[in-house]
Amino acid sequence: MALWRGSAYAGFLALAVGCVFLLEPQLPSSALRLLWSSLPLGPASPGPGSPEGRLAAAWDALIVRPVRRWRRVAVGVNACVDVVLSGVKLLQALGLNPGDGKDHSILHSRNDLEDAFTHFMGKGAAAERFFSDKETFHDIAQVASKFPGAQHYVGGNAALIGQKFAANSDLKVLLCGPVGPKLHELLDDNVFVPPESLQEVDEFHLILEYQAGEEWGQLKAPHANRFIFSHDLSNGAMSMLEVFVSSLEEFQPDLVVLSGLHMMEGQSKELQRKRLLEVVTSISDIPAGIPIHLELASMTNRELMSSIVHQVFHVVTSLGLNEQELLFLSQSAAGPHSSLSSWDGVPDVGMVSDILFWILKEHGKSKSRASDLTRIHFHTLVYHILVTVDGHWANQLAAVAAGARVAGTQACATEAIDTGRVSLRAPLEFLTSHSEAGSRVVLNPDEPVVEWRREGVSFHFTPVLVCKDPVRTVGLGDAISAEGLFYSEVHLHY
Repeated sequence: MALWRGSAYAGFLALAVGCVFLLEPQLPSSALRLLWSSLPLGPASPGPGSPEGRLAAAWDALIVRPVRRWRRVAVGVNACVDVVLSGVKLLQALGLNPGDGKDHSILHSRNDLEDAFTHFMGKGAAAERFFSDKETFHDIAQVASKFPGAQHYVGGNAALIGQKFAANSDLKVLLCGPVGPKLHELLDDNVFVPPESLQEVDEFHLILEYQAGEEWGQLKAPHANRFIFSHDLSNGAMSMLEVFVSSLEEFQPDLVVLSGLHMMEGQSKELQRKRLLEVVTSISDIPAGIPIHLELASMTNRELMSSIVHQVFHVVTSLGLNEQELLFLSQSAAGPHSSLSSWDGVPDVGMVSDILFWILKEHGKSKSRASDLTRIHFHTLVYHILVTVDGHWANQLAAVAAGARVAGTQACATEAIDTGRVSLRAPLEFLTSHSEAGSRVVLNPDEPVVEWRREGVSFHFTPVLVCKDPVRTVGLGDAISAEGLFYSEVHLHY
């Protein structure tokens, strides 16, 4: 309604100026120009009074540190060096051309890389794939690493989450993962790496970025995004898991963050099955009372995802995931809306809410189930939802707002939200559920965190101020999860 009132107001004013011009043609042109320039024609320039400015100010008021804060955070177990460069330029340098595009769950050759990159660039969708041929991958990695404009960054969910936590000087951070010399050099001084985690050679992940509207032959990307691939055996075998768990006794963390399960997709089914059992055993060795957050990532193997849901979820306390991982999880484990093949544009809030509720109801903590899972932090480009089982977490308003705020600042590489560089793209109205009679929510930028409850589960929703011209999107999900955890407070139940 406010938008209609604004348009009507502008229309009446424009009409009034027109009348003045007809009735008083002798009026100085400078006066008419001044009058005309004052009209709010077109979208208002973002500022303190804009929806973006109001939302950012409301977040700042909501985001307060929890009463009981984390002091020591242990993070494992996937770490690598990200080599970030233009996907189109690298594939051109490799002599590859865009074809019809086809997805491959595992890349075996340069042609598979060409197919998969074409497929995902055409959709503007992010994806991550394992490259099976060691020699071919090594050759491509050499070209990529030395390519003009290629940048080297800390990579791997665990290392990125550890790096984000380490930005807070009052936190001690332990990182376990395969850390080579280049990665060690890139890590924050506040990140402690146990000697057993150090190795002589880095694991490289190649991140091929493309911009919205970028063209390659007949191909045109609808959105800016990236395609990630690697031949990463250390992370694929989660080789640092046992080192990680054995380091915890001495480090004494009050929060554990685990990631890297998706890297097992490159392993055989038998190795996956065996390693997953060892993962559960290792996690079970972590002392009771220490919350464990599991960060999920892009996957294509439904059997592995289903095994993770049924074997791992009950031994962790918290999950972090995005819209692709959420829908794939539901498809793999026969959850709500699993007949949907993919999201059509912005993921429907009610559908997302139904799947999140189902995860906690089917696999979360309850009186009749021995599960530790009580929290899920969901993030997609335009909004976030933090879902918790009542009685186990505090400071959720601050946590979900902080996660959304960091999405806008990190993507734009700014210290604070720059209202001129971000836009509010979240649905302004939505239903909170489709599988039951959900309530209708109308978004108010002055009260940006919307709360609702469903059978002992609390939902906290907030929009994201999306960076219009993102500087770097890699690691955004990890920064969001780390920031959300940083502002979360767990209620310990002994």
